[in-house]
Amino acid sequence: MTPDEIETALQAAFNSCDTAGCPLTDMQKQILLRVVEEIPGDPNLKISDMGNPLDELSTEELTAFLRFVKNQEQENCSWKVQLLNDWLNDHNSGNVQFIRQRYGLGWLNRVQSYHFNKYSEAGDTLKLRVGDRIEIANGLWEWVKDDGPCQRQWFSCIVLQINEIDDPEGSSITCVVRLYNGAEYQIPGIYTWNRHNWRWPQK
Repeated sequence: MTPDEIETALQAAFNSCDTAGCPLTDMQKQILLRVVEEIPGDPNLKISDMGNPLDELSTEELTAFLRFVKNQEQENCSWKVQLLNDWLNDHNSGNVQFIRQRYGLGWLNRVQSYHFNKYSEAGDTLKLRVGDRIEIANGLWEWVKDDGPCQRQWFSCIVLQINEIDDPEGSSITCVVRLYNGAEYQIPGIYTWNRHNWRWPQK
């Protein structure tokens, strides 16, 4: 895609957001346009073809980074904001200083919530918050098999409520979501036995 085509596609997306009743702020629009302009390399490359930036980290770097993100999330802090604040204030980021030194802002901008889907088996890196957009599988309400007549499908929804009960296993944490058709659904064991039935949006 040419830069003009990308800008046209983004403008169409902005209009779709307005129509859907969830408009972006002017600042969000400017950030998106600026990030797309800064994408290096082949002008015909699609953003979705750029791959998972977490795959670019070595095993040791990935372990340190996921641990950092998980620690920030447990303290109800945004891991990305923490890194940016460190960089702006020229503070050392400790075990993840390598992100700044080797990968930089371009890499950081590419990391999105759905990139962590691949690494959910290492533990729940990102915590859900009210207002997050996620996708849930039809396996929550019907029997699905990968090779059966009723296969897994994903549906977009928004997180309305998270009920946390002091439980070291996390099995008592439930999440209420609303599908775009207006239906609401309660998901028990959101981080344990139902973890495979939700994911961050793929785009």
